[in-house]
Amino acid sequence: MQCEHLSVATDPVPQTTEGCQECLEIGFRDWVHLRMCLECGHIGCCDSSPYRHATAHFGSTKHPVMRSFQPGESWRWCYVHEIVE
Repeated sequence: MQCEHLSVATDPVPQTTEGCQECLEIGFRDWVHLRMCLECGHIGCCDSSPYRHATAHFGSTKHPVMRSFQPGESWRWCYVHEIVE
């Protein structure tokens, strides 16, 4: 299946390089992995983290594509079509 969201996703400047934005705001620093929204650059924690802020960001904004923000990883995920690339 082709995914139009993945084909047009950009690679914006991250809003922070310090970690999950919402976790940092509440003083939590024990996230598992980080994800970056490819529409706005939001950095959120993954679904294996307690707060799942990357998925929450999709839920509130409907920005469809994120990528891993882990060093050495470049895979991307479309929330709408549930496709990894």
